[in-house]
Amino acid sequence: MKTLKNWTLHQQADHFVELKVEDRHFLRLYVLEDKLMRVLLKRDGELALNRTWSIAPVSDVPWQGRDREALDGFTLPAFKVEHDAQQLCISTQRLRVTVHQPLCLSWEQFDGESWQPLAADRHTGAYLLNAHGDGVEHYQRRQPQDRVYGLGEKSGDLNRVNRRFEMRNLDAMGYNAASTDPLYKHIPFTLTQRDGVSFGLFYDNLSSSWLDLGNELDNYHLPYRRYRAEAGDLDYYMMLGPTLLDVTKAFVRLTGRTLFQPKWSLGYSGSTMHYTDAPDAQQQLQSFIRLCREHEIPCDSFQLSSGYTSINNKRYVFNWNYDKVPNPNALSDAFHTAGMKLAANIKPCLLQDHPRYQEVAAQGLFIRDSEQDRPERSVFWDDEGSHLDFTHPQAVRWWQENVTRQLLEKGIDSTWNDNNEYEVWDGEARCHGFGQPIAIKHIRPVMPLLMMRASMEAQQQFAPDKRPYLISRSGCAGMQRYVQTWSGDNRTSWQTLRYNIRMGLGMSLSGLFNVGHDVGGFSGDKPDAELFVRWVQNGVMHPRFTIHSWNDDHTVNEPWMYPEVTPMIREAIRLRYRLMPYLYNLAWQASVEDEPMLRPTFLDHEQDPLTYQECDDFMLGRDLLVASVVEQGARSREVYLPRNRGGWYDWHSGKAFAGGETITLDAPLDRLPLLVRAGAVIPLGECESTTDARRDTVRQWQLWPAPEGVQTQGEMFDDDGESHGWQQGNALWLRWTLCSSATRIDLTVEKRGDYQPAWREIALLLPAGESRELWVNGGKAASYRLE
Repeated sequence: MKTLKNWTLHQQADHFVELKVEDRHFLRLYVLEDKLMRVLLKRDGELALNRTWSIAPVSDVPWQGRDREALDGFTLPAFKVEHDAQQLCISTQRLRVTVHQPLCLSWEQFDGESWQPLAADRHTGAYLLNAHGDGVEHYQRRQPQDRVYGLGEKSGDLNRVNRRFEMRNLDAMGYNAASTDPLYKHIPFTLTQRDGVSFGLFYDNLSSSWLDLGNELDNYHLPYRRYRAEAGDLDYYMMLGPTLLDVTKAFVRLTGRTLFQPKWSLGYSGSTMHYTDAPDAQQQLQSFIRLCREHEIPCDSFQLSSGYTSINNKRYVFNWNYDKVPNPNALSDAFHTAGMKLAANIKPCLLQDHPRYQEVAAQGLFIRDSEQDRPERSVFWDDEGSHLDFTHPQAVRWWQENVTRQLLEKGIDSTWNDNNEYEVWDGEARCHGFGQPIAIKHIRPVMPLLMMRASMEAQQQFAPDKRPYLISRSGCAGMQRYVQTWSGDNRTSWQTLRYNIRMGLGMSLSGLFNVGHDVGGFSGDKPDAELFVRWVQNGVMHPRFTIHSWNDDHTVNEPWMYPEVTPMIREAIRLRYRLMPYLYNLAWQASVEDEPMLRPTFLDHEQDPLTYQECDDFMLGRDLLVASVVEQGARSREVYLPRNRGGWYDWHSGKAFAGGETITLDAPLDRLPLLVRAGAVIPLGECESTTDARRDTVRQWQLWPAPEGVQTQGEMFDDDGESHGWQQGNALWLRWTLCSSATRIDLTVEKRGDYQPAWREIALLLPAGESRELWVNGGKAASYRLE
């Protein structure tokens, strides 16, 4: 690697300043927003990849990618430039960058009174290029007080300091949730918090990369953090918070907003590989419907694992095994009659003996080998196969035609885009690139992104009046525009339960709000009864709730697998459905307001230093504090209550607590310790399925009054749960304000929107022991009725 040192000012344009580095390279500093700048290094004046699929500040990118130098979607504020021979300074009203000689950057933020240090490159070498044409490195200073979060789906603690991580999408079957790296997703985005201010750093590079956040030391340099990519461009975005929540929201606005999926996607989704692998798969699947009914388990969907496509023991995408599933349409009808949707597993690689392999190869729809003019061959599912090239328009059409004919027309409602890590290790393998060929090393994570987009558009074309629901395991920044995701093929253990919580929070901080885990563990032996109960109790508090398994001991994780605890499992799932209006409100807020659904406790309590300690607690929305039990045999749970103005309530007893203290809650096996923020209003439905708007006839609001003098407010959303009508005002928004005095509690509700729900009245509930009078819109009342 060659260190870049000397620079001169080359040009100042309307929206960027360009430096000439070492008399041959060009470094551009773009001013995109008051709190967002970008640094782009062009080797010899050229880009290794002139397109991006991650940057989407307004709407989705073109299929062929967004021009890497495009500026549409940004406000492009005026900025000030000052320079002399030794340094150059660019400043907006909030963010300032100074370029020093030799080449290194320092960043400052304006706190309203003066400029304060924010971040700085390592002054003993910050930018390095491989002299042979591939590979880039960037070094920044590291401070001992740094807290670093993000990087998407990563193992171990939520604070990433002093560890090294790799971005290289892998099918990490049975991973160790505390230590395995790399995993399934590629999101080189960090959030750094220091001295009460936060900043984000996103490297828009899709090649395999490494981020060292303090694992490495070098006597010749002050402590540093390092980014290295094996290929591509050095192109990064610096965003000022100043809070961590601000940084997460800025990253979502940069890479694209969260898809608002249908309400039924928040219900319990059954799944196991056992059913579709069985020789009588259709009977096994239909028995799931019966068992849900017998055990009174509410369920909204089922996910068909890939066994429905099998020939012998291998999987062949879009191939129905009619011996196992004689009548797919009848299967779909049975689930629909029971009020359940179906999602089908699909994979982007065709095994070499796939019945349609030669047909696809003849059309040139596979990624091509780097040396010979033939499809690349990679290891896939105990054989070799070739990966579809989603940068080829004909491959996209072939895929969408098969999604439509083989799935949607057979009654399948959704696509589960799986095994899409694209482990094509011939880095020079050629992709069509929409007419501009690209080596796979530059865009490997784009392939799953385009795969899920192709699936989504097929679903939209088939059912244009309904919001699509899709799932994908792999992907990169921007995948939230299309899918819900999960943490992949976890291994059954108490350790996994604990560290999956941190993994989900890391994804949420990195812009992936709609996430969950395989409840009960996917691989390994089955969970024992206690672990299964605790895993379900935790899982029902995540946006995605799926019990899924491929157990080594050939057992099946199902709600009724242990009769002695089935009532506890049932009650945990019923609690989820009771909270469905709250969960749905969070999904809407995630889509339109960029609010994370899962939140580490510090996200809303940054001024409380104790919330930064590693723990197993998390917030579901701003109001529910979930204290999952993750230790075998535990029947009590210590919980730290973040400092806030109003304090907290125990969800189960209604007992009030002050913030800033550690309490011990009883945690018998049948109870999830759960607390609620004082001042919250939690919308509730029935314990049975309430995702069908036509049957959703009951609505309650649980009021949790804050202390006297503390006023809180919020907004509740509801609609038909599946259409796009909310975008034209066909929805219901209820804005509420809650305050209290020594003698009464006042709730004010304002309504807008023209949607008429099946429920017409909201029963208002107060905590046990609350004796003050309740007033609604100026009059005594125990309910609020829609006019």
